[in-house]
Order: sequence, then C-alpha cells, then structure tokens
Amino acid sequence: DYLERVFAAVRPRKLLFMAVDGVAPRAKMNQQRSRRFKSAQEAQEKEEEEARMRAEWIAEGREVPPPKEGLAFDSNTITPGTPFMERLAVFLRAFIHKKLSTDPGWRGIKVILSDGSVPGEGEHKIMEYIRRQRHEPSYDPNTRHCIHGLDADLIMLSLATHEPHFSILREYVGPADQKPRIKDVAEQVEAALDHQAKVTAAGGVDLDRPLDDERTPFQFLHIHTLREYLDKEFQSADYPIAGGFDLERAIDDFIFLCFFVGNDFLPHMPSLEIRDGAIDTLCDLYKTVFKKLGGYITDGGNVDLRRVQLFCVELGGMEEELLRRHAASEERFKAQQKKRDWEKANGGCGKKHS
Repeated sequence: DYLERVFAAVRPRKLLFMAVDGVAPRAKMNQQRSRRFKSAQEAQEKEEEEARMRAEWIAEGREVPPPKEGLAFDSNTITPGTPFMERLAVFLRAFIHKKLSTDPGWRGIKVILSDGSVPGEGEHKIMEYIRRQRHEPSYDPNTRHCIHGLDADLIMLSLATHEPHFSILREYVGPADQKPRIKDVAEQVEAALDHQAKVTAAGGVDLDRPLDDERTPFQFLHIHTLREYLDKEFQSADYPIAGGFDLERAIDDFIFLCFFVGNDFLPHMPSLEIRDGAIDTLCDLYKTVFKKLGGYITDGGNVDLRRVQLFCVELGGMEEELLRRHAASEERFKAQQKKRDWEKANGGCGKKHS
C-alpha cells in the first residue's frame, strides 16, 4: 500500500529505481553497530520494566491487559544478509512483476531493483546510477528526477548532482520545536500498556490507529527552488576572483560546510547544532571571510586544505559564543518541556488564579 502511495504521488514515466540498503560503507559501520547494540539493550530493559510495571499494577488492583501474542518485531533484522532481507527482496521482485503485468500505470516503465545483496546505502546507489547516466551520450539534460526517502542527507546528495530538475518526496515533518520529546523506557512501557488496555477494552479494535485519510501527508522539496535561494544567499558576498560568482562552486562549498554539522559518517562539531542555527552561522561566516580565503574551498571534489584551515580559525574565534548560545538554548528547551509536561498533567492548559 505504501509503495503504491509513493508511485501515485510521483507518477514516473520512464524509469523506477527501487534501492534497498546493502552493506554500509566502513565509515558508517561503527554508528550502525552502536545503534543496534543499543536497540537490543533497550528491548531487554523494556521487557524487564514491563514485568515490573505489570506486578505494580496488579498490586494496585488495576486491570492489566494480556501480554501481546507472538514475538515482538526486532528492528535489527532489517540488516543486509538476514533472512528477513532475503524475503523482502523476493517480495519486491514479485510485487514489481505483478504491477508490470496488471497495472496500466506501470506499463512502459523500466524498473530496476537493487536489493540488500548489492553493497551501499539505497540513496547512494540511486545517485551513482544518475551520475553514470549523465555521462551517456544519449542522456537528456532535461530529465526530471524524484527521489523518495526520509534522510536529510538526500538534500545534500541531490544538490551535489547539480541537476536542474530534481525533487525529493518525503513525509511531512513539522517544526523541530513541536516534535515530542524522547520518552524514557518507563514512560514508553507505561504508554504501551495503556494503549494495549484500550485495545482490549474496545474488543481488539485499535481506536487510536489513524484512518487512511489521516496518514502522514507527503511533501515535495524542489531542489531548483533551493538552488535559487542559495543563489540569492551567496551572491551578496564579495567574490574578488577571476570569473566572479559561480553558483555551482558555491553549492559545492555549501555542501562541504554542512559536513561541520555532522552527517551519517561524521559527528558534528561540539559548538555547532542545527537547531541552534548552525547552518546560518556557517553561511554568514563563509560570506564574511570569502575574500580572506582567496577563493572557493572546493574544486571539482578536491578540498583546498589551506582555505579550510583559515575558515576553521575564524570559526574557532566564535566557538565560545556559540557554546554559550547552545547552553542558553538547552535551558529554554528544558523550561518549555517542563511547562508542557505540567500542562499535560493538569488537563492540557495552565489556568491563572487571581
């Protein structure tokens, strides 16, 4: 159903490339291992906490919902080389064959499936395919691309292609300050038991499950619009170099600067947090010191380390202020969260008393 929703939203006309994550690059393996160990440890902690909480509810005379039937799904099975991923690849091949044979909307479309047996992350496999196609003599520069995924790095990967007609389809995400805070293990278990009790009381019907028309809507991010904004942002700088302002090289420098706030392969610098406006800080500093740098930081994928050093020296001079700003932001966030928790515990609104 989800695949069909994505297909209907994009409506491809020539080619559909479905990519499943294969073995990750070495730079990401440590992060993945850490995440999977934590996942297994958290599952064990939840199991122990649920047993403790059930005993506590029984002692208090509260109605305890029956344990869930069957085994809980372990997200660690979504790993290249597992039986689950093999079954997923078989299912996707059968799904593609069925749609090409029976669905008029799929006819005439070339479908490529790169499953978990092919090394590399899904988005990187797709981008590599696009880069190879660009070097083909028959490639049409007006080809329109759309990629679906939830990772923020898709924006950087799409910008790095320098393709004028590129869009990203993703599920709508609200403002960062409106996202619910991450609950601790005890809160997660209590919420799960409360939900399970509601389902049991409703005769096995999950009344909280969203209806089809309440599913998270999709949104498009058009890279050509982002390119226009970056053009306006960086054109205001002083570019005293031969040829003047070059948008493509400025975009490459922007992508490089965003490495400072971290990605799947690199941790962020301690003083730079995206939610504290780190990207704005980097862009403003770049425009201010460009003349001193003497040119662009990158050139066709090569990095001028002397210019990077100059930029880092300038950034280092701001570090103390950035850390102070981050500490103040953390205090504000904690105060707001405390207020939201208090309002939730007191009926959802704070009333003033005279």
